[in-house]
Amino acid sequence: MPASAAPSFSCGFTSIIGPPNAGKSTLLNALLDCKLSIVTHKPQTTRKKITGIYSDDSTQIIFLDTPGIMEPQQKLHEAMLKVTRDTLKDADAIIALLPFSKKNGPFDRAFAEELHRDWLKNSGKPLVAVFNKSDLVNAEQQKEAEAFIRREWNPAAILSISALNGKGLQELVDALRPYLPMHDPLYPEDALSTAPERFFASEIIREKIFLLYGREVPYSAEVVVDEFREQHENDPKRKDLIRCSIIVERDTQKQIIIGHKGQALKKLGQSARQEIEQLLGRPIFLELFVKVRPDWRKKQTLLKSYGY
Repeated sequence: MPASAAPSFSCGFTSIIGPPNAGKSTLLNALLDCKLSIVTHKPQTTRKKITGIYSDDSTQIIFLDTPGIMEPQQKLHEAMLKVTRDTLKDADAIIALLPFSKKNGPFDRAFAEELHRDWLKNSGKPLVAVFNKSDLVNAEQQKEAEAFIRREWNPAAILSISALNGKGLQELVDALRPYLPMHDPLYPEDALSTAPERFFASEIIREKIFLLYGREVPYSAEVVVDEFREQHENDPKRKDLIRCSIIVERDTQKQIIIGHKGQALKKLGQSARQEIEQLLGRPIFLELFVKVRPDWRKKQTLLKSYGY
């Protein structure tokens, strides 16, 4: 993007907030046509702010994907909610994402009321209300839901979309455009995120933990990159070295991560390595170690050292 963009160019920050499993990460990936945020079928997969950069001929939108809003039960949840609140302060506009559902009515009205009262009402930012997973309900239910939010929230715009199917994405960008500052682009048009490669490597490993292990293990695990050494340009055959620690809370969880004769950890490493290599576009040597840090999710000092 040339430095002297047209005066009509708009550029700004948009925060995506909503409950766990609303599809925030799926939406970000769909808007960018690139997998930046990890996605699993389990709630509370996203723990940190993830920045995604959308660019077209007249707009650059820096999307801020955030952890799902839930009732905090430990220090980790409190840190995740702080990330979301801080992100709202940085935003020029807000996407409030509410998922449609086949159960208990087309959407959760009680949560919608709490979200508006506790997070949105006094934000002072333009609000675009977005219902996701529109394929789960019929047109009449969509209209009823939109009418309720329009009446209760009075948002700047309201849409029903399906991030998974790609429905309504351009309409969402068009709805945001008028509420962004008139400003030259902040990043090159081919930039997709401000996060470093080591961050995405750790997120991919954490995603595989969510996909390969059940019950409480994924929620008790954190991934820390201890070393990220790129290959030397004078030795192109040498692989990047990525050395990571998988942090868990109990010895039993460590045993589950490692598995019988190390087979589970080997499967995890192979799956993560393939996707990291695809992301980086070059071969890597991935080393994984499992460490026990009792109750790390409740300890402020450990949370801070892990980037929360």
